Amino acid sequence: MIANYHAHTYRCGHAEGNERDYAEKAVQAGLRTLGISDHTPYDFFDAGPRDRPMRMKPEELPEYADSVRALAEEYRGKLDILLGLEAEYYPKYFPRLLELLRDAGIQYIILGQHFLNNEVDGQYCGTPSPEAAALERYVSQSREAMETGLYTYFAHPDLFRFTGDEAVYDREMRKLCRTAGETGTPLEINLLGIRDGRHYPSRTRRARKKRSGWRSAWGWRS
Repeated sequence: MIANYHAHTYRCGHAEGNERDYAEKAVQAGLRTLGISDHTPYDFFDAGPRDRPMRMKPEELPEYADSVRALAEEYRGKLDILLGLEAEYYPKYFPRLLELLRDAGIQYIILGQHFLNNEVDGQYCGTPSPEAAALERYVSQSREAMETGLYTYFAHPDLFRFTGDEAVYDREMRKLCRTAGETGTPLEINLLGIRDGRHYPSRTRRARKKRSGWRSAWGWRS
């Protein structure tokens, strides 16, 4: 492994350390490229003040960007440091997000679709759900995001914790994968999910599909 583009700092509220801590660890591990991609601020202009522990505030963005850029210059020749963000695709608020980011010098954005619709009036995708309509909405919204051409890759695309009919899951995720292929959007295998035994990727689902002789969209057995 020579590159990591999915790294968060303390600003997102669920990680520890700052960008320098990550740069030092990256050098120690022999990485050549480190992308810092904290959770983006979002302007929920019509929702009023809200506690958002999973993302930085809009006013923190300039300091974040300046800090990562300064570190990139300091580590030049030793580690290639990129300034990124992880951002959901919320159609209602997305134009305001692009306006907010316009002058920040962001080098790449990864898609992390944590909520259906948006987090003001939507559903968190990591909560177990048997509802086919919810999965369909997740896939539809994710495909629309990839079709914007603004996302470098899709982080934990299997975050949606669907507990319903396997045939429905297979059908919808094939749609997602086809759109990823058509738009050239890589799909991440999330190492936090593997390390912590989370549902992305799901060992339970993988084992179930092996027992049932499931084959991937490309024809080989998963």
